[in-house]
Amino acid sequence: MTIPAEWVAHRAMWVGYPSHAELWEDDLEAAQEEVAALVRALVDPGRERVRLLVYGEDARRDAERRLGKLAGAEVDVVPGRFGDIWLRDTGPLFTADRRAIAFRFNGWGGKYVLEHDTEVAGQLAAASGAELVQHEFILEGGALDHDGLGTVLTTRQCLLNENRNTGWDEAKAEAALRRAIGAKAVRWLGDGLLNDHTDGHVDNLARFVARGVVACPAAQGDDDPNAGVYAATRETLAGMDDAAGQRFTVVGVPSPGRVVVDGKIVPASHMNFLIANGAVIVPEYNDHVGAAVEALRPHFPGRAVVASSSRAVLQGGGSFHCITQQEPEGP
Repeated sequence: MTIPAEWVAHRAMWVGYPSHAELWEDDLEAAQEEVAALVRALVDPGRERVRLLVYGEDARRDAERRLGKLAGAEVDVVPGRFGDIWLRDTGPLFTADRRAIAFRFNGWGGKYVLEHDTEVAGQLAAASGAELVQHEFILEGGALDHDGLGTVLTTRQCLLNENRNTGWDEAKAEAALRRAIGAKAVRWLGDGLLNDHTDGHVDNLARFVARGVVACPAAQGDDDPNAGVYAATRETLAGMDDAAGQRFTVVGVPSPGRVVVDGKIVPASHMNFLIANGAVIVPEYNDHVGAAVEALRPHFPGRAVVASSSRAVLQGGGSFHCITQQEPEGP
């Protein structure tokens, strides 16, 4: 039942395609091109079979036009229904034995409740030929990170938030994760990034890059709005161990620093990178991405570590990890 680490071999990678003009408005075309570029990188150098979920004929035609000969070859364009593209949170977590573990979804604590988002997990399970296993507590996939041995990283800000599961404390949350995904050790961080509507998803804050090795951001510039959060996260991680009792090695990855859009600080994070079969794809928001790529490269031997623009996708509220979900290969 344990969720595999993201670096194990994948059968396929699901990606959500921006499809709703009324949601994306002036950013729709730029977001579609960024997602198409992500898909191209997933195919080469990522060595992934991509399943691209689109909503409506306009989105299907647009995706096929942008992807050209990849569509129908290395990329399956899959018609579906969804509120928006954040498949990491609305979709299931896949196990190696072909189960799709799904949870209730309430729009990140009721902030963004969109039609069809609660149907995404069932659609992905059916299209993948996986058994759907539904749990009745509220959880988003981006709230957890996994080392494949049963160690789970999460944040109190999100998992214990009253807008998800009323009355949860650490003990209740850990018991639910043991039953649902075979968690053996839950390691708790505090708050996530400033202005993150997910209430502190851990995939913007700290990620396993190998067994016993966790990456977290290092502040960039005197005006980095999350400097205090990053320092606290690093200190907390340094005192933790995994389910096997191995003390974490903590890797600092330069953050994007202060990123402002329309006068508001946005939760831009290089931690929202995506691990593919042959590559690690790091979201790019500004010129700090090169330092992040160099910091991550030594921890992914045999994979290309590349950057790709995610500026328009961030306008929608997330980045590459948020819009994807991997299907691991079986044993």
